[in-house]
Amino acid sequence: MNRIVGLETEYGCLTNNIPVSPGAITRVRDWVFAKDRFGLIDVHQRDWDEPAGNGGFLFNGGRCYVDMGHLEYCTPECVSLIDILRYDRAGDSILMQAVEGLGLSREVSFIRNNVDHYSGATFGCHENYLVRRAAPLTEGNIQSLLTFLTLRLLFASSGRVGATFAAEFRGEANNPGVDNIFQISQRADYINNDLFEWVQFNRAIINTRDEPLADSRKYRRLHLLHGDTNVLPTTLLLKVGTTSLVLDMLEADCMPKLVLSDAVMTFRNLSHQPDGPWIVPMANGHCVSAVELLHKFYEYGRKEFHGRDHETDVLLQIWKETLDGLANNPESLVGKVDWITKRWLFNQFMAEEKLNWSDPWLKSQDLEFHHIDPARSLGRALDRTPEAWQLTAKDIDKATQKPPANTRAAVRSAAMHHVKGLGIEYYIDWEIMGAEARTSLQLLDPFDSSTKQIDPWLRTTTGT
Repeated sequence: MNRIVGLETEYGCLTNNIPVSPGAITRVRDWVFAKDRFGLIDVHQRDWDEPAGNGGFLFNGGRCYVDMGHLEYCTPECVSLIDILRYDRAGDSILMQAVEGLGLSREVSFIRNNVDHYSGATFGCHENYLVRRAAPLTEGNIQSLLTFLTLRLLFASSGRVGATFAAEFRGEANNPGVDNIFQISQRADYINNDLFEWVQFNRAIINTRDEPLADSRKYRRLHLLHGDTNVLPTTLLLKVGTTSLVLDMLEADCMPKLVLSDAVMTFRNLSHQPDGPWIVPMANGHCVSAVELLHKFYEYGRKEFHGRDHETDVLLQIWKETLDGLANNPESLVGKVDWITKRWLFNQFMAEEKLNWSDPWLKSQDLEFHHIDPARSLGRALDRTPEAWQLTAKDIDKATQKPPANTRAAVRSAAMHHVKGLGIEYYIDWEIMGAEARTSLQLLDPFDSSTKQIDPWLRTTTGT
């Protein structure tokens, strides 16, 4: 990709006899950092809600911590799509190893979803894209970006059984009043704004907080929280890859001029239309096919960036195949697009067991679709990932300990290993690292993977 990208995944936790929080989650987090197994625990308070010991940075360049009762894993900084997948799956592997290492495999499991069917609460999968500060953030470009981020749910969402009471009250559910529906997006019912600064109680499609975690003169960070946590690799890579490509268009100032009349209402309404027709109202008063609009984004991307590199060409090919499938035969995307795969599977299951969508069994199966263990996940059992995007178990296992070699994650990881061996006091953050309350190691350029600066920093820190 033409930018740094990272994902933050808040995992759902299922337990039999152990309290979820703080019991199971605390024990898993502590196992991850015990004896510096996968990383270094925070020894200083990071924020008002992140006391010392709440989490830490990992040797693979990522981070693991507890956020409002959920165990959260952040990937390291990545510049390739295959690395995004590799390090996203490394988080699953670390948690699976923790559960097994604690002997809790029968009592505790983690799932990659965004909805608590019992309480109705939601937890997120946040996407982070580094954007050049010089990008032309005109009103037209922002509105076009909002259009894409709204409509991409047709190939980037994970699907869910049921809806929130708020969606039914608003009349958005496709069968309000009874909990027997299936919708495309897990997060749509909870999104209230198109643009907003804070993230917790007034969730927006685009979070406007300007926190680059890098050189603020050169970069800003696009922080998205409206997307679903994905199960199938193709869905995850389409979500991240197409979004990165659209940001390439924005930086090149070649966005298609497409503006929805109301992005939030369109996002919610589309989620409750698994059968279509996916016709959306535009700001000019016309109504247009959402798939046709997405195809315009594809065409702009193909015209501008086809031939740039192999990864971009693979992405463009799979994007086109996905849009053609949405337009002509959605079931051809089973095994590739999460929500279509889930709905197809559950329809087979209901026909076999003579159930309807209101049966509680379906919500149980909904959770099993998202299980992090590939041997148990109903979704991964149907996986049809294109060959170019396939990973081996060895690839993922290596990513639990080794960082990407082409971003600052490599520098952070190497410095952490040095600090671990010296046994000195330290503090770590994404763009800075310190030890013994002396000189700081600056990591303001996320593309800089050179470790040459570590030795001079250690000499000034330790006096050796």
